[in-house]
Amino acid sequence: MSDTEPAWRSAVELTADLAAGRVSAVELTDAAIARIERHDRTLNAVCVPDLDRARDAARAADAALARGERRPLLGVPMTVKESFHMAGLPSTWGIPGHEKAVPDTDALAVQRVRAAGAVVLGATNVPLHLGDLQSFNDVYGTTGNPWDPDRTPGGSSGGSAAALAAGYGALSLGSDIGGSLRNPAHSCGVYAHKPSLGLLPLRGHTPPGLPVLPAEHDLAVIGPMARTAADLALLLDVLAGPDELTHGIAYRLTLPPARHTELRHHRVLVLDGHPLLPCSADVRAAIDAFAEALSGAGATVLRDSPLLPDQAGAARVYMRLLESGLAAGYPPDAYERARARAAELADDDRGLAAERVRGAVLGHRDRVAAEQHRAGVQQSWRKLFAEVDVVIAPVAPTTAHPHDHSSPAGRLITVDGAGYPYFDQLALAGVATLPGLPATALPVGPAADGLPVGVQAIGPMYGDRTTLAFAELVEREFGGFRRPPLGC
Repeated sequence: MSDTEPAWRSAVELTADLAAGRVSAVELTDAAIARIERHDRTLNAVCVPDLDRARDAARAADAALARGERRPLLGVPMTVKESFHMAGLPSTWGIPGHEKAVPDTDALAVQRVRAAGAVVLGATNVPLHLGDLQSFNDVYGTTGNPWDPDRTPGGSSGGSAAALAAGYGALSLGSDIGGSLRNPAHSCGVYAHKPSLGLLPLRGHTPPGLPVLPAEHDLAVIGPMARTAADLALLLDVLAGPDELTHGIAYRLTLPPARHTELRHHRVLVLDGHPLLPCSADVRAAIDAFAEALSGAGATVLRDSPLLPDQAGAARVYMRLLESGLAAGYPPDAYERARARAAELADDDRGLAAERVRGAVLGHRDRVAAEQHRAGVQQSWRKLFAEVDVVIAPVAPTTAHPHDHSSPAGRLITVDGAGYPYFDQLALAGVATLPGLPATALPVGPAADGLPVGVQAIGPMYGDRTTLAFAELVEREFGGFRRPPLGC
């Protein structure tokens, strides 16, 4: 993407401009702050601005540039999801009563972006407990989508995606366990990368009130968000690598290179739906048009493969494991209610909602069985990626939907006029999350209603450079981010 306005230039372009003296970090920061002040009364994407410290950091970056220093993000404005600890700023996860929970230390990922020279503008909004595919809470209110403020920007990294689409800095940090990077990227027409499980350290991405300890998770990741695919790769390189307190004592990261450097050499399996949840006609049409474009560019495009793991079975296991981890934090009364709901389920109820209920009270024996099933799914993916390079799959069943603050228990997602349990959408995220695979979310075009549609490009384990390079090639060939109608 090339544009003369700083608000829309990529981080890669801005670092070159800064190094050459064509623009200053203070100018970039002031331009980003001006956009926040102009548009965020409507969007409410940056829930905790940190503008004075951002200006201080920008002045320090300009001084460093003048001394001849060169760092990957030196002077580049960006935002950070509110769920990351940032010294001096509240990290509430949208939970009322934690407004005074102010960390005194940055999360490791934030330490790394600051060390790389980034200018952090503030924290972006999230849903309660990060537990929704929207971004609203009683602490900070509702975040709107820059394409239509009456619609959600997605969640749980919705504030970050909205900030990017509105021109509030070139980069952002997000996290993902149920599509929380990919869903907002789809909803707002930007890019995000869910990395291979364990590639980026989680220390400091911690709920309020819990100690900040080095930790691993069986599903959750943090990851970069941006308006270009090349910027995702730039930020990933800053963030990646083991925690210095644990694996980093003994190990160093060496990711394999991208499988191909030209689009025509890629073998791509394209999926336009999921067996347990349909996608809308608009989403399918955008994906099908993308498949045709890939074929026209010379890529080998498949629409089915006998090697694809059983997606229905994998989704059921993912729901169990996902809810099992989330329910570990339930207070005792909530856990007892979950036990009662699980006891009422019919044995033959294999709906995804039932699997989530079972997962909340999953015993150790069943947890081990689920992990064994997961290992089989991972092996199936390994076999598939011996035959294809990238799998394209939908991120969400619809374009960004209107805000819906109804009770999650009865909430529905409407797909072409039919209602489905709202959180069945998580099955689309689980395609890559259950096996721990990298997935790059990239925009592939507008739907008939003009709203963005994204896909996730899934690659083999630790094939992060393959999916990122694929997204960059697609962007170069077909175009990428389009500005939302902000009246500017």
